[in-house]
Amino acid sequence: MTHVEQKKIISELREYERKMGRYEQEDFHMFVKRDKDDEDLDDNSKKKLLQQYEKYVMNKPKKTVKSPFGDIVERG
Repeated sequence: MTHVEQKKIISELREYERKMGRYEQEDFHMFVKRDKDDEDLDDNSKKKLLQQYEKYVMNKPKKTVKSPFGDIVERG
């Protein structure tokens, strides 16, 4: 994971910070502090960051909306 990807993942996870559990928030705050200090994450931290990204950002529920023509449209 490059530093640019790390910054992008952290910025996208900021929107979901309030949905995280206590320990996930503590880990996330550690990631944010390391990102501000321009430190690279170790392998375990990268794995945890990617797990949080998959849990909150990639698995967003999609809204299904019925259009006036009877079709079902997914919006995300």
